[in-house]
Amino acid sequence: MLAGRAPLGAAGCGRLLAAGLLRPLLCGLPPCWVTAGRHYPSLRVAEPAKEKRPVRKEQRSSLVVRRFIACPQLAHTVRRCLQGGASPGPQPLLLEFAPGPGILTQSLLDAGFRVVALESNSDFLTDLQSLESSLDGRLKVIHGDFFRMDPMAKGALKPPAVSSEKLFETLGVAAVPWRADVPLKVFGIVPQQLERNRLWRLLFAMYECSSIYRYGRVELNLFISEKEYTVLTAKPGKSKIYQALTVLAQLGYEIELLHKEPWSSFATNLKNGGLAVPKAGRLPNDHFCLVRLTPQQNLFTGGLKPSNASTFIFMVKQSFAKPKSKLTDRLNSWSLDNSDRLLKALEIPKNASMYNLYPEDYKRLFEALQNSDLFAETFFHDEVLTSTRTMNL
Repeated sequence: MLAGRAPLGAAGCGRLLAAGLLRPLLCGLPPCWVTAGRHYPSLRVAEPAKEKRPVRKEQRSSLVVRRFIACPQLAHTVRRCLQGGASPGPQPLLLEFAPGPGILTQSLLDAGFRVVALESNSDFLTDLQSLESSLDGRLKVIHGDFFRMDPMAKGALKPPAVSSEKLFETLGVAAVPWRADVPLKVFGIVPQQLERNRLWRLLFAMYECSSIYRYGRVELNLFISEKEYTVLTAKPGKSKIYQALTVLAQLGYEIELLHKEPWSSFATNLKNGGLAVPKAGRLPNDHFCLVRLTPQQNLFTGGLKPSNASTFIFMVKQSFAKPKSKLTDRLNSWSLDNSDRLLKALEIPKNASMYNLYPEDYKRLFEALQNSDLFAETFFHDEVLTSTRTMNL
């Protein structure tokens, strides 16, 4: 920070960026955005005097709104969150997707991280590669899109699509047993468009141990909307926000909130300089939430396995088709004649509604159904195939 000035908040950095006053501060990092001396027309921070525009208008466009960390103080905060309780010395390998101008990338490198940057934008890619060439192997830059990992399309992949197998081979990360330590940490900002779909796709891959999860319990550190964080951490009994995604996320991940930051602290790629701040709805959504999602070591115990995880997922999804319906009615719809005896054995009340069950109850119910001669996994087969196709973005 400049001598004699009070520390800036992240939103303050955004205002200075908009006014062109923060560039001297950025020169001290130095991120590739500044050292290359280039101006990126795709990167904008809204001017405070302009009225915020509704995000809905932007979503009609084919442009995917991307957000970037453009403030050194916010980069320092995120870096501290990613370090967590790590011991001093060399930090673990970190995959940063969509790093944009590379301000956080430089901060991570300064702290001793080894970083692999996965970037799809050609403007940012060029200067990240320039930064890569000036370092001694601590930064690897790859042309790719994290959310176009392992697409279902056959044939050779063309960037920005990327293969997890080739990516992990490049990273030098080998597969480890599920209960082993985390083999890789990932950081990135999830685009607001199709945010729910992206979270679902990651969840599917985790339960099936496919894509990046073939290599073990990969840890995700993601900026997601406050609305989606509220859903992920909802409690049973709240029918409006306690959903199938809630149950599966809480059962599959250890969810930890690392930091909350106002939307206005981030730069965007909008040409009009807008922030694309979403409108408030019935759920709070004033912040971006940095959330750590670490797969549970004991997820695959009992009858739940990667081979039948898709059946479990769709059992939960069907249960929430009518969240206020009674569990006994749902079991009867699955042609399970001994539902009363089953619920008694599981110590679940007969009058329990679907949205009153805890995530662990769904797992116990599934494991009990697996042992029932009357339960057939083929009941969900068509829905599994349909949803798998639609989740592949």
